[in-house]
Amino acid sequence: MTAQILRIGMVCPYAWDSPGGVRSHVADLAAELRARGHFVDILAPVDEPDNVPAGEVTNGGKPVAVPYNGSVARLNFGLRATRQVRRWIQEGDFDLVHVHEPIAPGLSLLTLWVADGPIVATWHSSNPRSRILASLNRLVQTAMEKVSGRIAVSEDARRTLVAHLGGDAVLIPNGVRIGSFDEGDRHPDFDANRPTMLFLGRLDESRKGLSVLTDALPAIVQAVPDAHLFIAGPGDADDIRESIPAALQGHITFLGMVSDEEKAQALRSADMYIAPNTGGESFGIVLIEAMAAGTAVLASDLPAFTRVLDHGTAGAQFTNEDSADLAREAIALLQDPARRRELAAAGSLRVKRFDWDHVIDDVLAVYASVTASGDRVTTDLRGQILGRFSTGLGSGQR
Repeated sequence: MTAQILRIGMVCPYAWDSPGGVRSHVADLAAELRARGHFVDILAPVDEPDNVPAGEVTNGGKPVAVPYNGSVARLNFGLRATRQVRRWIQEGDFDLVHVHEPIAPGLSLLTLWVADGPIVATWHSSNPRSRILASLNRLVQTAMEKVSGRIAVSEDARRTLVAHLGGDAVLIPNGVRIGSFDEGDRHPDFDANRPTMLFLGRLDESRKGLSVLTDALPAIVQAVPDAHLFIAGPGDADDIRESIPAALQGHITFLGMVSDEEKAQALRSADMYIAPNTGGESFGIVLIEAMAAGTAVLASDLPAFTRVLDHGTAGAQFTNEDSADLAREAIALLQDPARRRELAAAGSLRVKRFDWDHVIDDVLAVYASVTASGDRVTTDLRGQILGRFSTGLGSGQR
């Protein structure tokens, strides 16, 4: 760790006003760095500027929906975005730039192309090589040569980096503010007298696995008649309701898109958090948040989830995409309060290794290694060639 006060430019490629694990990680990391006295300016796309507090981020432009990593990401890429990145770097006078998801086709990749100087990159995703990246392989490789410090949030993310681009990365997990989850009010919609389950995620993103959970619900309700499922996240709830039998409608409550405070309240209030994700996960920050809230976790047996849950010690698991197995495990947990308490206690111990108090020191150690030369971040004049190229991928200003 270094005592030097740094000016840090941080880039989130995904829309700042849309919920997501990377966005949450960037926000928390910036808050921890600022608490240590460092200056942090975040560059991110913003869909609705009126919904973002003034000064919270530098607006990188209006995002557009782009298929990426098995879902639809809201990214910004184009000539205007390139100019915005260059201006942001020139005006920021940064000691280093930290880009997240560096090969996502948006502001992070643009920053790598445009910037020179100390650059740190964090890989969050585990994903196969996309068509976009395959077509841009040489440009991506050239951009990656500029990265001075590489971080991966999980072993899966590290393997993605090694397999696609070579090299290696320091393994630093996602952090969580334990104190913001383990203490506070319950969510007012939860009935403490009913067994409750919680799902968090985009309703329209198939890899989050909501359909696997709703397909399991009839069996769960048959075995536990007063069970209730709370679903939180953006998307069209009416589409989900139409797919659920009328007899089950009274067993589901849609919370819509929730704030960070409401999410923490919901996690504290649920008897069990269910993560039916089907793929594309390299870590599982929401599992950490649930454990921090003292809630028992039931998750699909994705390798990333298995590692976070310490191979079943800190949470139960079911066979991925198997609604019948999900139902069996959920019923067993709902009918066994002692087992839920046991998992919650183990999760509370497990989550301590992910507390930001520890994670931030590791990140600062990487920063110290890349800023040791005293160089500052400048714009790369070679990046001017990107103007003609980037217009071919869309202006990102629709």
